[in-house]
Amino acid sequence: MINKIINDKSMKEIITHLKENGFIFQGSEIYSGLANSWDYGPLGVALKNNIKKSWWVFFVEKNPYNVGLDSSIIMKSKVWEASGHLSNFSDPLIDCKKCKSRFRVDNLINHYFPSINCDNWSNEKLETYINQNHIKCIKCNNEDWTKVRQFQLMFETYQGVLKEDKNKIYLRPETAQGIFINFNNVRNSCNKKVPFGIGQIGKSFRNEITPGNFIFRTREFEQMELEFFFIPKDKNDNTWFNYWVDQCKEFLSLVGLLNSKNIKFKNHEQNQLAHYALATTDIEYNFPFGMSELCGIANRGNYDLTKHSENSGVNFEIQYPNVTVKRMVIPSVIEPSIGVERLLLALVCEAFTKEVLKDDKERLVLKLNKSICPYQVAVMSLNKTKLGKEAYEIFEMLNKTQLRVIYEASSSVGKSYRYQDGIGTMYCVTIDYDTKTKGTVTIRDRDTTNQVIVKVDQLKEYLYDKLDIIC
Repeated sequence: MINKIINDKSMKEIITHLKENGFIFQGSEIYSGLANSWDYGPLGVALKNNIKKSWWVFFVEKNPYNVGLDSSIIMKSKVWEASGHLSNFSDPLIDCKKCKSRFRVDNLINHYFPSINCDNWSNEKLETYINQNHIKCIKCNNEDWTKVRQFQLMFETYQGVLKEDKNKIYLRPETAQGIFINFNNVRNSCNKKVPFGIGQIGKSFRNEITPGNFIFRTREFEQMELEFFFIPKDKNDNTWFNYWVDQCKEFLSLVGLLNSKNIKFKNHEQNQLAHYALATTDIEYNFPFGMSELCGIANRGNYDLTKHSENSGVNFEIQYPNVTVKRMVIPSVIEPSIGVERLLLALVCEAFTKEVLKDDKERLVLKLNKSICPYQVAVMSLNKTKLGKEAYEIFEMLNKTQLRVIYEASSSVGKSYRYQDGIGTMYCVTIDYDTKTKGTVTIRDRDTTNQVIVKVDQLKEYLYDKLDIIC
């Protein structure tokens, strides 16, 4: 039984736990590691895939409006020229002349003045603010700075054997543009009528100046994005925007995060909006390192389709519905977007729980939601020699169902319980001597540590009911 919960948790112990238990490893570790590079181990890739599957089922498969897409990571440079990324996708950069540390200027200013919104400030205005407020280097406490300059965030490479400007291409910094340039392809091939959406999960790449906070901000990451196309009734029509904010809330509830005290909804003021946005709501999470953006819902207007139409000559107009006089219009877009790694980190931080049991022993448990935990059920036995055969037979039986099952045969039952608690397994099924004589097993609940005895022939039905799995 649980006596009390220890509330303090640090990023260091969370990172250590994830590495020791096969969730996330340092990239290129045997060669001293590659900064800001992470490899996902057996449990990490399982958790990651479960998160992506949950998003895909909710936003694409089960939503009546949406279909899916998997666009290319590498696209023609003209795509990024049209979208504005080649000219606008950069961050202000500054260096300390004393210790050579490099900072993103807005992050540097916000370190000392968190309430200042310096988005869209010119380089000159940023320099003036730094000088007038005597902002010091975070590392060495000096205030001898270089000029502010813009740093291109897109990774560039070359297509073909010659490194010439005409062969220069870019790794995509977002998945959205692949959706926009395929708007007509999807609409025509699938006979879709507006309103409809196109969902995509895929890798993106940003040459961040100051990546960090473990997997929160990385140069290689995955996005789960939806572009929902609609015709607004008027400029104040927020019907679909509010619908997708509510859908994001429902998804967070599905994965067990919505009711967290660490979740915060933030509506952007007009002066905080991106150049293409008409409205934006961020969903933030209070990580151990502070409150940061987890998910964003943006009304992008018809900016993207308009720009691609102007630059490609392709017509993205559709007929305005329910009017007697023919009127053509380019659809607007609502974009709910969430990073896979950020959501994974938030879910782990939320689930990471230290408890003191009635016997004063401490246990660490990952209280991951049943829809995303790497394994839902672990099968083990009291005696590996005498009961191993029966245990494996029950594992094989459950492994043929919709359950995510692991066979645990490496430790004593007590140690196995602690290990399964630590990786988030919902239920442990223990085969004991009554299994042979009475046809029963013992099921232990991860969150409560309570145990119940269930007949083997009722085991699948019992677990399905507990895990809300429909036959």
